[in-house]
Amino acid sequence: MKNIKSILLILTVALLSSCSDSFLEVDPYGAPSTTTFWKTESDALKATNALYGEFIQWQFYSREYYCFINAGDDMVTGRVKSTYDNIKNFICTGNEWQTSNYWEKHFQIMKRCNDVIEHVPSMNIDEKVKQNCLGQAYFIHAVMHLELAQKYGDHRAGINIMDREDRTNKDLPRPENVSVNYEYIIKDLEKAAEYLPYFDELSAEDYGRAHKVAAWAYIAKACIFNAQYDESYWAKAEAAADLVITKGKRKLEDNFADAFRVENNVGSEYVWSIPSDIIHGSNLPAVVWENKGWGQYNGWGYFHPTHELYAEFEDGDERREWTVIKDGDKFTYFGDTEFVYDVSVSNTVSGYMLGKWRDVFEDADAIGKTLNPDPGRITSTLWTQIIRYAEVILWKAEAKLMQGENADTEINMIRERAGLAKKSNCTMADLKHERRCELAFEWNDRHFDLVRWGDADKTYEKPLHAADGSEIWPARPQFDPAIHHVWPIPPYQVSISDGFITQNEGW
Repeated sequence: MKNIKSILLILTVALLSSCSDSFLEVDPYGAPSTTTFWKTESDALKATNALYGEFIQWQFYSREYYCFINAGDDMVTGRVKSTYDNIKNFICTGNEWQTSNYWEKHFQIMKRCNDVIEHVPSMNIDEKVKQNCLGQAYFIHAVMHLELAQKYGDHRAGINIMDREDRTNKDLPRPENVSVNYEYIIKDLEKAAEYLPYFDELSAEDYGRAHKVAAWAYIAKACIFNAQYDESYWAKAEAAADLVITKGKRKLEDNFADAFRVENNVGSEYVWSIPSDIIHGSNLPAVVWENKGWGQYNGWGYFHPTHELYAEFEDGDERREWTVIKDGDKFTYFGDTEFVYDVSVSNTVSGYMLGKWRDVFEDADAIGKTLNPDPGRITSTLWTQIIRYAEVILWKAEAKLMQGENADTEINMIRERAGLAKKSNCTMADLKHERRCELAFEWNDRHFDLVRWGDADKTYEKPLHAADGSEIWPARPQFDPAIHHVWPIPPYQVSISDGFITQNEGW
């Protein structure tokens, strides 16, 4: 197969231009595919490759959809941007351009997945190719489905499920609750795991594609979220995470910082990331970097760490110095190993800068090597981590604690790597602490951690502060856990659905 990054480049062009191939149709609920396409092995591979095409667009795993993660208490909006602020303050409408196509884009991709699932089984092609295409389709469909369920579904209504048996069926009301979706997602992931190879069985040119270990990890995540509604899923979450730990052939990087280096895009801690290069992919490292980069690179400075996050770290926690850069800290910047972060000459709201993805700025020749030379694009070669091994370990720890089991082994695996002393008889408070410190700013989305733990209301009643103690974001008493535990479905999608998509209550 072609290198996944090359495929994504080709698909970027294809997705932005007219195309008659059925797998590139944009009808969110899909339609039967034409009879002229699904004939050859090449057709099956083209359809499967198309599943990944949207991921390198700016809105997907980059700045725009990152607005959802900004809702938490670890960061604030660092530049004037009313729509970002409205999302963070839970006064958004769903029409904000940064996120208004989230629902549609996910359904488009799921439609393409269902095209593969419908047509590939009957194709006269190599069986191994057939299984791999199906595995990728089930996996990507499940990932998109899970992202929608997490953001928009609850105990009152789930996410509309497309009919795989009758693709013309548009009578698709929202399920009675989101557990229906999680159960569907888990079944898809089980099928994906059956078909897909282990990660270490992929050739280098296929790095970035779905694999068995990532499917197991997503089963654990889906079970973690469904356990809010059915406690029996804690045991299932533990079992799925344990598959990754015992059979996934993954391990923590020796040093925390190494997990965020370009050379380790697919290192030992890799589970699932989105490929990126200097031309196409994620712009997050530069989006969170110093605005204008002190004249050396066009950072955008959109999101700044809070003192609340910085204070969460224990003294001696090696993760703190890599995750958050504070006044007076030295780091390597374009070959200068003694570069000092000076807040007096920096565009910082909080007195801190997000440093987790700094690796792409270290080399003297980084521009054109790890950074896009186009100051308007600011993409980089650092892949966007969606799930890494450390989070799987913490999922297992959480599942064990919620079942009354001891999770010291798992929590101490994370603590020891951070240079911290072991703990005994760890509690959920310890688990929450480790998740916040280990995963800060990552795609795990702290906001939804707070929501599912029932901690969001209390957290958002408090203002957020800068390093000097000044208030930089007011308290958000408008957060209502009965409403804002989910986001508003984009109103346009509701309006064109013939009543099958209903808005989340309260929005």
